[in-house]
Amino acid sequence: MADNKNTSANFIKRIFCAVLVVLVLIGVTVYVFDPFYHYHKPWLGMKAVLNDKEYQCIGSLRNLDYDSLLVGSSVMENNDNAWYDEAYGIKSIKAIRSYGATADLCYLMDAAYEDHDIKYVFYNIDPSSLYADPETTFESTGCPMYLYDRNPFNDVQYLFNKDVLLEKIPYEAACSFLGDYREGQSYNWAQWKTFGEESTLSVYFRTNEVKPMLEETAYADKLKANIALLTEQVKAHPDTQFIFFYPPYSLLWWDMTYRNGETDAVIYCEKEMTKALLQYDNVKIFCFQKEKEVVTDLNNYMDTLHFSPEINRLMLDEILVDKNELNVGNYEKFLDEVKDFSDEVQESYIKVYEEQGRLSYESLEE
Repeated sequence: MADNKNTSANFIKRIFCAVLVVLVLIGVTVYVFDPFYHYHKPWLGMKAVLNDKEYQCIGSLRNLDYDSLLVGSSVMENNDNAWYDEAYGIKSIKAIRSYGATADLCYLMDAAYEDHDIKYVFYNIDPSSLYADPETTFESTGCPMYLYDRNPFNDVQYLFNKDVLLEKIPYEAACSFLGDYREGQSYNWAQWKTFGEESTLSVYFRTNEVKPMLEETAYADKLKANIALLTEQVKAHPDTQFIFFYPPYSLLWWDMTYRNGETDAVIYCEKEMTKALLQYDNVKIFCFQKEKEVVTDLNNYMDTLHFSPEINRLMLDEILVDKNELNVGNYEKFLDEVKDFSDEVQESYIKVYEEQGRLSYESLEE
């Protein structure tokens, strides 16, 4: 009987030891390959394969080597970092948040500044970010907070994650050694999308109602808070050159904004943000919103606002020669011209599609 008990105890002990060894091997494997760059930059000759911003952006900002940032929403993702690196003699990385809210992007910049000296910040200002809630949204939108906080005890969710072990690590290895992945293409989504007039129109559902135009100060409270967030970044880092720019959304976006009664408020927000940022010597601002050849050609887009990588490159080329730069002397006139262009969209450009019957409308409510 005693022998049977000893045999059972030894068997259980061997099982326990085997399970422990397997767990240790799994944890060590994830730590060494670290596809979310939560602990370190790539080892073993691997590339920094960045394709999942919610999981990888925060770790890459803390642990990779760089001296400049490309900051913004999904419209910033199709930039090739190498364009900026070659143009400015820098090593850049993307700080991306799909929603592009100011508070989220400032959070990411704070993470970058913890252990890096930043030479340049290239910051895409989405109009909606100017009046978004001035609070971070990572937790409320379901981001994996165990990667964002500094709590080592909840890292078990990463170290012993089946998807990380069986999907993320093999993908990282394949991109590093078998494919033609380039690190400058981080988070790039353009290769899987269709850009063109037909596809862009097919996803635009125009509202039936044209709402009364809001007062231009309708978003003043949130705007004030977001201005404070951005100007604090600029003020806190005087050795960084900040280059802000307003991207060229399509004429359909301007039509949607008009029908939602937001045009005047958007222009007001841009004027106020621009005025506040131009107070600082380490700031340059550019605006591409009245680039008619871009904005009125729906072949450049996949929906109302997402444009092709060629437009990303065009913006950089124009920044390099100071085209469309806003300054203290011209920003109000320039943004008034943006407003005039938005009126022209209503009076001319959108009417072509109306007359052709190519605009879809939201279903009328019963």
